[in-house]
Amino acid sequence: MSDLRVCVSGACGKMGSEVVRAIAKSEGLVLQAAVDFSNVGMNIGEIAGTKDNIKIQGNLKEVLESGNIDVVVDFTNHKVIYENTKTVLQMGVPIVIGTTGFSAEQVEEMKALCEEKQVGALWATNFAIGAILMMEFAGKAAKFFNNVEIIEYHHDNKLDAPSGTSLTTAGIIKEIRKSHKQGHPDEKELIQGARGADYDGFKIHSVRLPGFIAHQEVIFGDLGQVLTIRHDSMNRESFMPGVILGCKEIVKKKAFIEGLDKLL
Repeated sequence: MSDLRVCVSGACGKMGSEVVRAIAKSEGLVLQAAVDFSNVGMNIGEIAGTKDNIKIQGNLKEVLESGNIDVVVDFTNHKVIYENTKTVLQMGVPIVIGTTGFSAEQVEEMKALCEEKQVGALWATNFAIGAILMMEFAGKAAKFFNNVEIIEYHHDNKLDAPSGTSLTTAGIIKEIRKSHKQGHPDEKELIQGARGADYDGFKIHSVRLPGFIAHQEVIFGDLGQVLTIRHDSMNRESFMPGVILGCKEIVKKKAFIEGLDKLL
């Protein structure tokens, strides 16, 4: 079987560059194209520190029209991810999406487009295998602990809060936990927002500081005990096994898939 030809969209960003490096070290994948709004015309190998002799292009659709792309990996931003995904799927090319920003209506449209074009799309809020396990363990704990809070920690350049991972985790817990408003009924915030964001009666806290990459703890409390489930990504390389797995598996699918756990 020949190597899958990959196009990385957002190739010059921190995650995109890491994907380029991961592809260079992976069996079964080859970097075919690099797309980014910045550094057009430069060699992606010089930016990512690989031996790839591929010029960065600025137009994703033009790259796809070449007809030699087997799968696209997109780590751009919420402003362009919707249009990028539509462009890729309309061309009948599978896509692995690591950018949050879809509305519920857009997700439904993507699902319909995948069905119409008979092509696969993977949208994951986190590609670290440990983070997937952390979310699964949190779901298991929610069967037995009805009081919980989530604290997520990211670098100070992250634009969205709460993170996609924390919202996914909260959604899993909501499906299992009996809904109720936690805390004292007369609790009062002396500074607005001190208790964090409310989600189905429990709180999500977002920390944004230099030095963090991506970290999350889910804290369950009950009479006389506290259970903490925590995952830490020390660097962006932690996400790459999941991205590589996503590339290899999504080409076999013909549906819009939410969450890397569906492919594990």
